[in-house]
Formats: sequence, structure tokens, C-alpha cells
Amino acid sequence: MHFKTESRAGIFSQPKTAEVIYSDFLAQVAAGQVAEVIIQGSSIRGKYTNGQSFQIYAPDDKELMPLLRQKGVRIAARPPQEGSFWGTLLGWIPMLLFVGIWIFVLRKMQSGGGISSFGKSRHKISGQNTGVTFADVAGVEEAKAELREVVEFLKNPSKFSRLGGRIPKGILLVGPTGTGKTYLAKAVAGPRFV
Repeated sequence: MHFKTESRAGIFSQPKTAEVIYSDFLAQVAAGQVAEVIIQGSSIRGKYTNGQSFQIYAPDDKELMPLLRQKGVRIAARPPQEGSFWGTLLGWIPMLLFVGIWIFVLRKMQSGGGISSFGKSRHKISGQNTGVTFADVAGVEEAKAELREVVEFLKNPSKFSRLGGRIPKGILLVGPTGTGKTYLAKAVAGPRFV
């Protein structure tokens, strides 16, 4: 079945469509005043026999279709309309955000070090001599002795690994200002070990 398209007065204007109450619509169908309908989801648009257009929002009524057929009304059905553009766009935002984060993580992993490189320093070791040795650091003999063991482990790890020693993940120097923490760090970092 083919329905006539409604003529338009202008490009952007739409024909006037009367909003109808459902019970009035059923009365018009029973009286034979409805010529054709287009059912799209819960929306019914159509024309009366006098040519006037109407639109109603109908509940799920199982008796409507037999009544329309009995009265000889031409019936067309269309799939329900999709959501609006903005509703669809808002639905995609979480997915696009997830994809963006995923791409960021993949690029970060490819650029060096993987996920564990987030927040790590990108400085380079210069290899220059710091000029500071353990002999230059005054006091803190116990800390110097422990750090000498770390330096010895770094120089000769096989000596310690036979005894079950493992390389430390890091060393934390703690103390008040002026106690020589920076000098101790420079002594460890310097290529000259005394």
C-alpha cells in the first residue's frame, strides 16, 4: 500500500496535524471516518475521509487492528523512530572516552617502559664524576658502612648472590636537614668509590 505524501506550503513548514484523543479516534474509526493510518511505535498518524490529518499516541490495544481492518482503513506500519542525534551522541561518549584512554595507554607503553613508566623521571645519567667520596662525608659512620655494602654489591653481585642476597629496589635516606644525606647520595652515585 502506498500513501500520498502531504503537500507542503514551504520547504520548512509542515502541514497542520490535529492532535486527537484516543477514545475520539476509536469513535471516528467506528463511524467510518478514518481513511488511512501509519502506525510507528506508539504513534499513529493518518487522514480522515475528509482529508484532514491527525496524530495520536496510542496504548498497546489488541482490538485496534481488527477494528481498522473491519472498517476498511488502509494501514501502513513503520519501525519505531530512533532516538535523537544528541541522545545517540551522549550514549557514545563513555565508549569514546574509554577508547581514548586505551589509545593513550597503548602509546605510553610503546614509547618506553609500559604502564609502569607512568610518573617516572625521564632524566639521563650523565656519567660525570660528582667529586664526592665517602671520605668527604663527616659522621654518620653506620649509614656509610651500609651504603658501602650496597656499592660493593653493585660492583660484585655474585659474591652476595651465593649467600642469597638480592639487589635492593631502592634506598631511602631519612634524617633532618644538614645531616649529610645529599653527600651520601653523591658518594654512592660517583664513579670513584673509596
